[in-house]
Amino acid sequence: MHAGYTARSGHTASYYVYFFLLKRYFYGVQQGTMTHTDKRIDAYIARSADFAQPILAHLRALVHKACPDVTETVKWGFPHFEYKGIICSMASFKQHCSFGFWKASIMDDPNNILEKVGKTSMGSLGALTSKKDLPADKIIISYIKTAVRLNEEGINLEKAKPGTSAKTLEVPDAFTKALAKNKEARKTYDAFSHSNKKEYIDWINDAKTDATRDKRIATAIEWMAEGKIRHWKYIKTK
Repeated sequence: MHAGYTARSGHTASYYVYFFLLKRYFYGVQQGTMTHTDKRIDAYIARSADFAQPILAHLRALVHKACPDVTETVKWGFPHFEYKGIICSMASFKQHCSFGFWKASIMDDPNNILEKVGKTSMGSLGALTSKKDLPADKIIISYIKTAVRLNEEGINLEKAKPGTSAKTLEVPDAFTKALAKNKEARKTYDAFSHSNKKEYIDWINDAKTDATRDKRIATAIEWMAEGKIRHWKYIKTK
């Protein structure tokens, strides 16, 4: 009976993972540790790859444990966690997951676990392919609490001083003008983290010809008007 069921479905393992996630979710709700959830994130986790589901579910539970008043939302196509501002986010890709702290660049890192976020979409904890890649729960929780404290104290990301920091972005005039003509794209761009902005700007500035640059600007405006980050195609959504 069991063997026949396995042969017929071909997805027994996926079903076990799915029911495990449901059990974990309802247990969290019953215990009062996950009181502000978003069904869109339930769906996001459920449609992620089998390897990613336990990672995302575990990180989600740790965020709620560290900050019971956290709320969930979806920005730029992937899950975010907020409390007096964005705390952190997570995403599922074809071969790895990522987890990032919004203010990682100004967070203390006593355990040396934070990665510098660049163009790789690896997040603050690097590429995650299994729960074994995660730091100990108590360490992750302590970092989440640090991120929460930064928001509570109103500490914002430092803005680069003009002409003195490598973080200053060289924004092309044509891109600035294009943004001014599209309110939705402008709104998305202004809400981006420094790294999100940099991914678009570097892509545009790397163009070898004016024609290529103009085409990339048009594409960037179109994507941002839809609330998309530069590498949105690599985020698993189905």
